[in-house]
Formats: sequence, C-alpha cells, structure tokens
Amino acid sequence: MKFTLDEIVKATEATVLKCTSKAGCFAVSTDTRTINFDDIYLPLKGENFDGHDFINQAVEKGARGYFTSKKRVKCPAAKVILFVKDTLVAYLKLARYCREKVNPVVIGVTGSSGKTTTKEMIAAVLERCYKVHKSPLNHNNEIGMCETILSQTPDTEVLILEMGMRGMNEIKLLSKYSYPDIAVIVNTGSSHIGRLKTVENIAKAKCEITARLHPEGVLFAQNSVLIKNANKYKGETVYLSLDMPELQILKRTPEYSEFVFSCQNYRLNVGGDHNIMDALYAICIGLKMGMNPEKIAEGIAAYKPIEKRWEIKEIGGYKIINDSYNANPESMKAALNTFLSLYEGKKVVVLGDMGELGENAEKYHKNAGKLLNRFDNVQVVTIGQLAKYIAETCEHPTVCFNENKEAAKYIVEHIPKDTTILFKASRAMKFEEIISEIEELEKQ
Repeated sequence: MKFTLDEIVKATEATVLKCTSKAGCFAVSTDTRTINFDDIYLPLKGENFDGHDFINQAVEKGARGYFTSKKRVKCPAAKVILFVKDTLVAYLKLARYCREKVNPVVIGVTGSSGKTTTKEMIAAVLERCYKVHKSPLNHNNEIGMCETILSQTPDTEVLILEMGMRGMNEIKLLSKYSYPDIAVIVNTGSSHIGRLKTVENIAKAKCEITARLHPEGVLFAQNSVLIKNANKYKGETVYLSLDMPELQILKRTPEYSEFVFSCQNYRLNVGGDHNIMDALYAICIGLKMGMNPEKIAEGIAAYKPIEKRWEIKEIGGYKIINDSYNANPESMKAALNTFLSLYEGKKVVVLGDMGELGENAEKYHKNAGKLLNRFDNVQVVTIGQLAKYIAETCEHPTVCFNENKEAAKYIVEHIPKDTTILFKASRAMKFEEIISEIEELEKQ
C-alpha cells in the first residue's frame, strides 16, 4: 500500500526534519534487502540489531527518505527525514491508518494451537465470495501484523490476521491497532506456560483479542471454562465444540472427514477431530457473513494443509506425515490421537522436544509417553533432551537420539519401507532436516 507523504506524517504523528521532495506516493519499508526505489525506510530495533545502522544503505539503494528516533541527521543525501519517538509505534500507527483507509472486515485469530490452520480454513471459505488478504506463514507478532495490513490492496474486502503471543498484553496491542470486527479464540492450552505460569493466565492473554473488538462484532471461541471465565467481551459471543447438537460426524478416515453441521454436508480433506473443530470456526464465520452454506462447503473442501502441518508425502517407500511446524501438549495429543486411531499398518512416531513449557516440561513430555500406551502396534523414535522423557513412560519399542541425522540414518536402516511415519516436534527441532536427510539417503 502506498501513501502520500502528508498521509504518512499524519498517521505516524512524525516531525518533519527534512523534506525537499514530497511529490508522488510512497511505500514504507523496514528491510533494506527488499527496499524499492522511492520507499520510505523505517528502521526497527531488535534484540541483536538496530535498523538505524542501515539508513545509509537504504538511501543508497534508492529510498526517498527515512524515519528516525534520533534527531541527529544521519544521511544528508536523503530527501525526506521524519522523526518519531518510537519507530515500532509509528509502524503500528501507519498500519492502523491503512486498516481504516481500506476498511475491510477484519478477522483476528488466536489460540494455543491450530490458529494458522483455522486462519487458512477461514480464508478458503471466504475466498469463495470475497477479496481476502491474510497473514502469511507465522507473521503473527506486531511487526508481522503491520506487514500484513500494509501489504493489502485497496480492494481488499476481508483481512484475516493471525495473532500470536508469548506474554501478557501482546495480543491486546495487536487488537488495539487492528480493530477486529470478528475474533476467534481457537483454544487455550499449555503453550507458553513457561512464561505465563498458569493456563488461567494463558486464557486471559488470549482473551485480550477482544480489547478493541467492535462492540457490534462477534467472538467465536472454544467452549471451555477457562475461556468463559476470562472472557470480558460484552458483545455477541458464540462458543463452539464438537458436542454441539448441530454437528454430526459421519466419517473419519486418515485422509478426510465428513460431517453435517446445521443441515449442510461438509467434506474436509484432512483427518482428525481437531481439524473439524477448526473448520467449524470457518463455517460459522461464513454463515455470519451471509454466505450460502453450499459455497461454504466448497471452501471447506478446497482447504489443503500448508507446509509442515499434516503435510503428507511419499519418500522411498515411506509415507511421511510432517506435522512439525510446532508442538505443544495439546497439539501433540491431537496429532497422536489422529495418527494412531485412524492409520492402519506399520506405524512409527518420531517425536521431539516441545518448547516453552517451563518447569513442567518433564511432566508434559511424560504425559505424551503415557498417551502412546493407549494404542497398540507403534514404534517410537525420540530426538532431544526433553523428548527422552517420552521414552521413560512409553511401553512401546523406543529408540532415542540427540541429532536429526542419527535419527534419519536409523529410519532408513531399520524401518520397513511400507511404514507410515509421523513427525511431530516444536519448530526449533528442525525436523525438516530429518526428512531431507531420508530423501538423500534413499538416493544413495
């Protein structure tokens, strides 16, 4: 999205330190690697960098000018220099201005697990009738949200924002600058409990999405005591669950589910009850926005899992299910239940560490091992120091490794080729390395 210089100054409340040319419209860029000619560069600060150090580079690449929170002129060659007290706040203010200028229906999605899948399903449904713009991949913090809002086109009708957090007040900030019309709290689990200490605090943090939710909007949320106790939103709230009388699950298979919701048949081309739950949010939002149920069903059927989220491929005779984008106790439980209850034949689960669980990390990993004991005929491979606790409570044949390459070598040398293998771990474990290594070993 491009703006006039007057719009940028007004939106960010900047002080103009220099302006020798304001003709035309400008995009605001935070990355010198992708900056375009005539952009206005906005330097952000991170834990290990300060964007102010790259101002000269931005101008050399053709930027018209830059923002700064330091009044000393750093690059006299720039045609425009704008001073703000905090460049991140300026970025948020510009995003809010863009949100109001385009004025799409804004849908905010948060949750301990499944928020990306839910966002993608909502998009798959609404794209049947609306021009939709959505958060890419894991752009779910304040910077990612700004990038998403500012990259929408002027004809955007629906803006879907994924909202993540690691602590209190983070989702509140995202809500403050995005003004959602519809909010979704997919669930509340143990993710980030190492920081927030209790699941009650996690529920409160997730409910911050309603901080600036439109008074005449709607909140869709998991029907849980935690969320109900934490929810302070005074507007319409719809609680969803798999026990709703409107829902009837007709068929469960590894590849798809079939169900009826409010008299309409749906086919979801991915297995697992947790995915049906995510689909319910998309269906209800489609209905809320006046869509025909048949159109909604088309969108649900069109949904396809994205990379590392129940991504299925064949490698060297193995059926690989890569669900390693992230992991917490709830998503681990959902993945194991789906895989072990729906898949037949030879099965192996490759499990890695779940991060950010604090002092209870050992307990949560041991619980995963106990869950495995409810099922028959499965072999277990663990990778990582925390994942070893899964092996401690697991009664199935189990081998433990510290490195991904060791695990890949073991799989190729010891696991029969007609085996289905589930990979599940937190993103930091980089389980895609194992799958790539298996591919390489199979070529030899």
